[in-house]
Amino acid sequence: MNIILLGPPGAGKGTQAQHLVETRGMVQLSTGDMLREAKTSGTEMGQKVAEIMDAGKLVTDEIVIGLIEEKLMTEKGAGFIFDGFPRTLAQADALAALLAKLGQSLHTVIEMRVDDETLVKRIVNRAEEARAAGKPVRADDNEDSVRIRLMEYYKKTAPLIGYYHAKGDLRPVNGLASIDEVTASIEAILN
Repeated sequence: MNIILLGPPGAGKGTQAQHLVETRGMVQLSTGDMLREAKTSGTEMGQKVAEIMDAGKLVTDEIVIGLIEEKLMTEKGAGFIFDGFPRTLAQADALAALLAKLGQSLHTVIEMRVDDETLVKRIVNRAEEARAAGKPVRADDNEDSVRIRLMEYYKKTAPLIGYYHAKGDLRPVNGLASIDEVTASIEAILN
């Protein structure tokens, strides 16, 4: 079973993906993690990624798809969770083509619906709690950066909601419910 977790930054995609990894044996494909891993791998692809990231540029779709293809061919599990990918319509088309090429398909897209203001408060509070506990805090976990990230999400990623709805793949869940309630909603969809 291959799924996409779709939603704005801070919607809880990572938390829910981790639950699915632990309970269902799925493999989480987080493009951010994959890029950081590639950057330090020392491989030819990793060197390309490092050069691009060190220059402060965005890694091309072609490279990201290449990294995903590598993972789809080498990782074993009970399916894949795409977290943070696709981010654009072009990436959605590239993912569909890649899955078809590998004889796989996308089973469902879970949209984690949240209210922007609640989301901003959630991320800022999470950062304050981490700081108070002496834990590391993401540099962009502040109100201004969160609002910029949300704007980028609405410009580039939100069109995927209509795209997957039109294909009949979209299943919305209330991302503002408790973690356990969101987990139960996702489990019901996957079952």
